[in-house]
Amino acid sequence: MATVAEQLIDVLRQSGVRRIYGVVGDSLNPVVDAVRRSGGSDRGGIDWVHVRNEEAGAFAAAAEAQLTGRLAVCAGSCGPGNLHLLQGVYDAHRSGAPVLAIASHIPAAQIGTGFFQETRPQHLFAECSYYCELVSTPEQMPRLARIAVQNAVGRRGAAVLVLPGDVSHETAAHATGESASLGSPPAMLPAEDDVARLAERIDRAEKVMIMAGAGCRDAHADVLALADAVGAPVGHSLRGKEFVQYDNPFDVGMSGLLGYGACYQAMHEADLVLLLGTDFPYDTFLPQRNTVQVDIDPARIGRRTVLEFGVQGDVGATIRAVLPKLRGREDRSFLHDMLRKHERSLQRVVDAYTADVSQHVPLHPEYVADVLDEEAAADAVFTVDTGMCNVWAARYVSPNGNRRILGSFVHGSMANALPHAIGAQSAAPGRQVIAMCGDGGLAMLLGELLTLKTHGLPVKAVVFNNSSLGMVKLEMLVDGLPEFGTDHDRVDFAAVARAAGLHTRRIEDPADVRDGIREILACDGPALLDVVTDPNALSIPPNITAAQVRGFALAASKTVLGGGVGRMLTLAKSNLRNIPRP
Repeated sequence: MATVAEQLIDVLRQSGVRRIYGVVGDSLNPVVDAVRRSGGSDRGGIDWVHVRNEEAGAFAAAAEAQLTGRLAVCAGSCGPGNLHLLQGVYDAHRSGAPVLAIASHIPAAQIGTGFFQETRPQHLFAECSYYCELVSTPEQMPRLARIAVQNAVGRRGAAVLVLPGDVSHETAAHATGESASLGSPPAMLPAEDDVARLAERIDRAEKVMIMAGAGCRDAHADVLALADAVGAPVGHSLRGKEFVQYDNPFDVGMSGLLGYGACYQAMHEADLVLLLGTDFPYDTFLPQRNTVQVDIDPARIGRRTVLEFGVQGDVGATIRAVLPKLRGREDRSFLHDMLRKHERSLQRVVDAYTADVSQHVPLHPEYVADVLDEEAAADAVFTVDTGMCNVWAARYVSPNGNRRILGSFVHGSMANALPHAIGAQSAAPGRQVIAMCGDGGLAMLLGELLTLKTHGLPVKAVVFNNSSLGMVKLEMLVDGLPEFGTDHDRVDFAAVARAAGLHTRRIEDPADVRDGIREILACDGPALLDVVTDPNALSIPPNITAAQVRGFALAASKTVLGGGVGRMLTLAKSNLRNIPRP
């Protein structure tokens, strides 16, 4: 008869899991040994991906789950091990990634005695999971494992299985048997009355604007069909960018702290804003009026803005239901006006950063991001550190329906880009994976460079090395505070990565940027490009308050740049070609 740990691994194998990210040790050892005995993924078993910090393992699992849409697994040993997991599990859960965390525990008989490394995992993970249960006896396995898997996959979030080391080592009480995995979730249709009400409200509006989020992932064609039918400009959130912006003749950019273009203006001039599949968190950027929200999750409806009403349903299914009920309309003046304003807005910020860019030292980070976007593969996966790298990705990485952009966009953790890249590359070994790392984020989980080398993962890390926490500096400026504690010692990350066995290059001259990026991307194995960038190149949101302006006036003693928008200006210009001239 198998052990409890072997049963767990068998359930995971049946659920399509091919690897577990974690750090071996102590109470987790029986599970790791069961992984070893499974024979590895080449023989129908499961691989163990050794990371240097359990936090990185959880981030990696989150990225794999988001990239593939399938269950991914991470693990940590008792006490400090599963405490390290916590950060990445939070990120996975808030990103809607189906992740199972195995949080091993102290011996069952010692729970509640203040034993060495004792924590209370069920309490620790309760806030960042849909399911968190303790396996107390062999009789509970494999049922609890299957329930955990169904919660993670079916509810699209984290589940946690707390497993004492001694219980995992015991002989299983039941045969594992076979289990079927969940199929694809059905598209949720809204109630007919809600569809009719939505159609009536759209028909009544003269100026309709669409704000689209990650919930539009499978509804690109539907969103564009609705925009075309009602002449609506389409803005997007950061998470919605990769699913909405490409091949979109109605695009007016993005709102929020990282925003650009005419999205904010279109939203506030419209007499109906349709929030489609977005849980956009910054309520001060929303008009707080004339708004209807469509979301598959009822808990998200109305929690960011005042609504006329909300519609629960899949975005694509809702649009397909409402389109036949809409009246035809000829007036597209609002759309055309917003597209013109969008193009003019982009032109201004591009002009601000392109002057003498080829001679500017330290390097403009915008220039680096722009060239990286041009040179990256058409199906590249970009993982993006929280902070200024979010800005450069939002403004420069051009989606095309095949590229992916992953980040800690909801949880907002630092240091996510490199471990996210580990998970993405493990799940897609033949795909180009580029980690856009801030130097602050990379420094926090620097040991994961060793993980790239250990597993031969050909991740390309591009470090925007400005010796500063740029986003924190910006936050201080808009609050009228002098920058303090944001700058740190210059570090040669290329030298550090080279010592870890990676191919590296360090760039300080703008003339070397394109050649350096091409060299790194062409490398067969893991590689790191260390680009020394301007610490004073910050990004101002497209719409800031008077108080924030005063803050800049009080605190800004250095140059603050608006930032460019790469090839989005070209897209904006192309979208104007068929608009009648005023």
